[in-house]
Amino acid sequence: MNQHPAEHGTMGPMSEPARGDVPPQSEPQSPQQGQAPARGVRALTGDEFSAAQAVGGVRGLVEAVLPGLVFVVAFVIVNDLMVPLIASVVAAVVLVAARLVQRTPVTQALGGLLGIAIGVVWAWTSGEAENYYAGGLLLNAAYLVVLLGTILARRPAVGYVVEGLRAGLTPDAVRAEANRDPDSDAPSPFAALTAWRQDPGLVRTYTIATWLWVGLFALRLAVKTPLYLAGDIAWLGTFHLLLGVPLWALVLYLTWYVVRRPKAPAAR
Repeated sequence: MNQHPAEHGTMGPMSEPARGDVPPQSEPQSPQQGQAPARGVRALTGDEFSAAQAVGGVRGLVEAVLPGLVFVVAFVIVNDLMVPLIASVVAAVVLVAARLVQRTPVTQALGGLLGIAIGVVWAWTSGEAENYYAGGLLLNAAYLVVLLGTILARRPAVGYVVEGLRAGLTPDAVRAEANRDPDSDAPSPFAALTAWRQDPGLVRTYTIATWLWVGLFALRLAVKTPLYLAGDIAWLGTFHLLLGVPLWALVLYLTWYVVRRPKAPAAR
């Protein structure tokens, strides 16, 4: 629910802050699943949760935080708008270029670059440094309204995310389903997206989990909006970082804890 944790990306709020490199096959694997804990939103369906893996490791953390950190530090130092804007764009471009050179997935880094570019254009055209963060605030408000709407409609958004992941609704699976023989008797993976709504217990579970994300966006808005209106860039940038990746990872963990399936009893 991949808006970027630092709130300048183009992903949804529970998405991955960064993919990072694919771990080599020789790395230790999870005893429960035979593989390392998943990254980003995929961690919600794992037997184990790793905050470090969820944010994409050190590299994912750097990609999420560095452009915004460069902006606020440069602004505090020079007290001018143009230098921080250029510095944050350069930082984001360097992160994308590093992935291109190493031939690792660039989707996350490109999403961050696009988000940074929107903030930069908004701030530059308005001449107001606080508008660097305006897009993130509006996106948080939009997520808050949408998630509240799914709760009021008794269709909590987290349920669709988790059940979709458990059903294996990857882009490839969606394409395969679209091209499936209409006479096939194989069950459709899309059935899982609605089946859980017939279980009151699951509806309650996913409602609680969705409230966690409502709380995340509400907290961001409650803290950052007054700072934005006051034009306090130093504190706005600081809380932008504090309420970005760390809070996102915490809420992702709490969501995992709420929606995880009980482990089967060990065989004697």
